[in-house]
Amino acid sequence: MRPSIKQVALEAGVSIATVSRLLNKPDSVSIDAASKINQAIEVLGFRPNFTGRNLRAGRSRTVGVVVPTLSNTVFAQCLQGVETAARQRDYSVMFTATEYRQEDESAAVALLLAHRVDGIILTVTNADASSTLDVLERERIPYVLVYNQPQQTARPSVSVDNRAAAHDAVTHLIHLGHTRIQMLSGQFHASDRALQRYHGYQQAMREHGLQALTPIEIPRHTYAALSLEHLQIFRDPSQRPSALFCSNDLLALSVMRDLRAIGLRVPDDVSVMGFDGIPLGELMDPMLSSVAQPSEQIGELALRTLVHAIEEPQDGQAPASTQLLPHTVRLGGSVRTFDFHS
Repeated sequence: MRPSIKQVALEAGVSIATVSRLLNKPDSVSIDAASKINQAIEVLGFRPNFTGRNLRAGRSRTVGVVVPTLSNTVFAQCLQGVETAARQRDYSVMFTATEYRQEDESAAVALLLAHRVDGIILTVTNADASSTLDVLERERIPYVLVYNQPQQTARPSVSVDNRAAAHDAVTHLIHLGHTRIQMLSGQFHASDRALQRYHGYQQAMREHGLQALTPIEIPRHTYAALSLEHLQIFRDPSQRPSALFCSNDLLALSVMRDLRAIGLRVPDDVSVMGFDGIPLGELMDPMLSSVAQPSEQIGELALRTLVHAIEEPQDGQAPASTQLLPHTVRLGGSVRTFDFHS
């Protein structure tokens, strides 16, 4: 039996009126009360009947956007594309970020739906196993994924081919003569995109008869520092890789900083390849080599797809298919031909 708003109030230790205010006007509830209510909602699996309420209220001509972070400008570029396309169609945009916490995705979506958005564009931790997407589908709320590339489920998304893009980047490093290539990434369980890129790395290494090295997984997907253990390995020429493939550009820029701090030169001692193609990478010295994603176009296409689903609904959802946009390998000064005699 579906949990009721009364059960949520009892679990959170607040009144039914307070729960109702959070769902309808979140700013009117204190942070402490909101935290208790959101926790109770998660524990009980409570889902408001947004569909019926929005049908009664009519369309808001507002779409919601949920991204992992705005610290990585790739998501800000996507948001810009969403906003530009929305304005052309007389829609407004609301957005929120989850900081790569899967447990915050449902609360973020609930918050946007409480503001009566007509549909949602989002990036989730794992598109093939997402309770948040299950709820949106059950409630027949239109949504479109960005950057996620579902492998086992048919869900609407706009992305590059993460595996193929990583494969192309690593193949480029191999053609430069690198054989000891290692991947640096945030934790795979927090990003299905990073895991797909790792599979692309493995495929490229396997195709060229090379051994895939154990990836370096660090706690964060944005700015981060290498551990002392890893820095010690990089100090030893016999142990360190000749090239690093990073799951995103912010990690690539972070590791370039760390390598310089211990006296290593990029690319003379270690080549570094990123993923995303953020504009900041072009301003670095050396310029960052990277897989470039068309992030603004991803946002624009996602918005167009979502608006089509809102205005011409097919059971309340967009067509369940992945739309893949082309990637490019942007060459910069952070990679070089491997010198076997260095």
